Amino acid sequence: MKKHNYSAGPCILPQEVFREASQAILDFNDSGLSILEISHRSKDFVDVMEEARNLSLELLGLEGKGYKALFLQGGASMQFLMIAYNLLKDKAAYLNTGAWSTKAIKEAKFFGDVTEVASSADKDFKYIPKGYFIPSDVDYFHCTSNNTIYGTQMKEFPRTPKPVICDMSSDIFSRELDFSQFDLIYAGAQKNMGPAGTTLVVIKEDILGYVERSIPSMMDYRIHINKASMYNTPAVYAVYVSLLTMRWLKNNGGIKAIEEKNEKKANLLYSEIDINPLFEGYANKEDRSVMNATFTLVNDDLKETFDELWKEAGINGLNGHRSVGGYRASMYNALPLESVQVLVDVMSELERKA
Repeated sequence: MKKHNYSAGPCILPQEVFREASQAILDFNDSGLSILEISHRSKDFVDVMEEARNLSLELLGLEGKGYKALFLQGGASMQFLMIAYNLLKDKAAYLNTGAWSTKAIKEAKFFGDVTEVASSADKDFKYIPKGYFIPSDVDYFHCTSNNTIYGTQMKEFPRTPKPVICDMSSDIFSRELDFSQFDLIYAGAQKNMGPAGTTLVVIKEDILGYVERSIPSMMDYRIHINKASMYNTPAVYAVYVSLLTMRWLKNNGGIKAIEEKNEKKANLLYSEIDINPLFEGYANKEDRSVMNATFTLVNDDLKETFDELWKEAGINGLNGHRSVGGYRASMYNALPLESVQVLVDVMSELERKA
């Protein structure tokens, strides 16, 4: 039986993507070779990489606006370092909304001063800070759009003349935004786009080249742009499956259409959390994530019963992050509404049994 997959990452992917990706393992493009063994310099894969880069810009509405798309390795964690290496001359501003922004701040401090413009650590990252000030003397502002661990999501972004950098690892391609307000977007593929192994970086070229330090080749965005993400051997299969997922998204109406579906899923689950007296949401209501719903049992004595119920229903990956506990339902793009209904039915059943 196919599971209802609520894993926070690696994420659920569309079934048709699995089928096409599986076929490519056996025979890619009728070449007689597997996608796992073709040369990354072959025309077949060069075409994949070019389409993936172009399609990511198309989906984000950034074609012809001075942006380049890259598929790199090392995850979002490598981007914490690369961003500061390429952009931090003296001082940077960071918004601290969770574990990943905390790690990004740590890496940036190797290259200059970091001003933490606001933090929600005082309330265990249950909310998104508002009304903070971005200093005029910083090189850039960095934020994390969605926090998988705590289930919070930025609903709006500050306007500033400084470059705006955003980690969108867990909600990339999930909602319509004016993506041109960002100068650099990065996202580990494994949370809402593809398998683990590659990271999408979308960067406005004119923010590069201002730091005086020497940048090692593997850390230099300009080199990766010049080499079209092929400076070193890319994560061939991860890029290919990410391309298939982006094709699926485009063929199903793009970001506008998927946002409507994501809102329906989130509304269905949060409604149950709010009306069911056995459950309590973790994040502040105004900052709740559409991608990752975090919640707890009001009475932990019911945990064993609830766990048995959702596992019997074929649900997978519902346990919360170890640092928070409780439960986390990750409702990424490919999760069908029917899976959310199964979870809601289980929660309702627990109320009847209690």
